[in-house]
Amino acid sequence: MKTDSIFYRIFQSLPSTFFELINQPPSLASAYQFSSVEVKQLAFRIDGVFLPDTPELPIYFAEVQFQLDKKIYSRLFAEIFNYLDKTELINNWRGVVIFPNRNVDTGDTERYAELLNSQRVTCVYLNELSSIPASSIGIETVKLIIEPESTATTKAIEIVNSARKEILNTAQQREIIQLIETILIYKLPRLSREEMEKMFGLSELKQTRFYQEVFDEGKEEGKEEGKLEGKLEGKLEGKLETIPQLWALGLSIEQIAQALGLDEEVVRQAVQPKS
Repeated sequence: MKTDSIFYRIFQSLPSTFFELINQPPSLASAYQFSSVEVKQLAFRIDGVFLPDTPELPIYFAEVQFQLDKKIYSRLFAEIFNYLDKTELINNWRGVVIFPNRNVDTGDTERYAELLNSQRVTCVYLNELSSIPASSIGIETVKLIIEPESTATTKAIEIVNSARKEILNTAQQREIIQLIETILIYKLPRLSREEMEKMFGLSELKQTRFYQEVFDEGKEEGKEEGKLEGKLEGKLEGKLETIPQLWALGLSIEQIAQALGLDEEVVRQAVQPKS
């Protein structure tokens, strides 16, 4: 799963989730603007930066790390200090590293012990989030990323139902459903269209970007054979156009083929660089 892009969308849609993860008031999100930035000198990319609207508040640098990496901390601090050096901002700073569990936190720490033992850096372990009381929709969506496959669909339905009740803004509600849908596609690539419809409800699912781009049945049913054939060709063309988008999100050729109902060789040809 391309977790950095998933977290980017979560923090964009529900920035209060980030502050809940580090035990800060969710309302603090209103004082920050979230973005992903690149430090030009060494082409470092920081997964997420929360910039405050006042110099009294610290800048938060967020890094998502789901793979073993001995250099996670050396890279993190290099990114942060390069960023601070290249800007005129005078704010203090904090670093936040998000791991799925403590077993992935294997970075070399000896040279950075003073920073890691201070309040500068917070490590978040998703499998320990159950200790957070009265979890919000944002936190529950984050937890879905590491939910076991056997219970992921049930958990997803619970989150969607909560979103429908608690989020009044239609656009934001739809974005949450799309996020949950994307997470499930990564975790359970063999889910069929019918199963997705049962989970989210057909009317809700048809509003999501994935349904419209991949599963859209159009409005041509019942018309003569010639138009039906044209519709089917258009549907296949739409699927082929969607392949690069799913490939960019990090899905494998096998996962894309399963999600779209296409032959793997068709997907492989679609993602090959054009000569």
